Amino acid sequence: MLKDYSSFGPAYRNFKVKEGVYVPEPTAEFSGEDPFIKMVPLRGQFRGLKFDGTYTFLDKSLKFKISRAILYFIIWIVAFPATRIRYGLKIEGREKIRKNKKLLANGMMTVCNHVFRWDMLCVLNAMRYRRVWIPMYALPFNGKDGFLMKTVGGIAIPDNYSGLKKFDQAFDEIHEHKQWIHIFPESCSWKFYAPLRPFKTGAFNMAYKYTLPVVPLVISFRPRTGWRKLFCKDEPLITIRVGDPIVPNHDAPRKEEVARICDLAHKTMLDMAGIVSNPWPSTID
Repeated sequence: MLKDYSSFGPAYRNFKVKEGVYVPEPTAEFSGEDPFIKMVPLRGQFRGLKFDGTYTFLDKSLKFKISRAILYFIIWIVAFPATRIRYGLKIEGREKIRKNKKLLANGMMTVCNHVFRWDMLCVLNAMRYRRVWIPMYALPFNGKDGFLMKTVGGIAIPDNYSGLKKFDQAFDEIHEHKQWIHIFPESCSWKFYAPLRPFKTGAFNMAYKYTLPVVPLVISFRPRTGWRKLFCKDEPLITIRVGDPIVPNHDAPRKEEVARICDLAHKTMLDMAGIVSNPWPSTID
């Protein structure tokens, strides 16, 4: 008989997983009504940046390129080992990237659930790929994490016409150079939340626009064991799984094809995570 996790709160209603799948106890009171409530507050003082037509969405300066190269070097030699030590990171399905190397050579998009502060490191570790560009919620760029977010490849999502025009131009250029785009389609992070929330369809509209193969990844959890139980006791260990690429059919009508890609990515991630019954649909846009 499958275990029911409704006792964890309304955001776990009818949530069921396959036998042997670990579900950590909630670290916060998650909303059972709005899956897009932002749980992480702005860190530091508000910097007052405006993400309009005057903002540099794609920085091409030498200073930025040097900073980005240094950051990725630090990620490789420090952050990746730290992720494996702290979270016992396990990666499954990485061979699918090698298998589809030709398909992904002209650019790709990865999508993943957004479940803790280090999840982007898990994605980078799993893909072993070139540097990434990531559309991100704009507000944190105005806090103390803004420099780090931009340097790793974050591009703020604006809420005005002049900004959106520059944002689109930035991703047109990124696609022209066949670079990797990553999106967290749940839009905001819920720490160690096991169910899969609905996806914003903007990610899949972008995939359709550029005919980008979409590679779904999913993060799931394991209980702490062995010497790792001596620290970070309230945090589970992490497994990330890589799925097969989903190729948009650009000959199909945009609305129908975007819905198909979104639904298939959501279902694939549920299957990889061992989720049998999920509280949320694939999208509520």
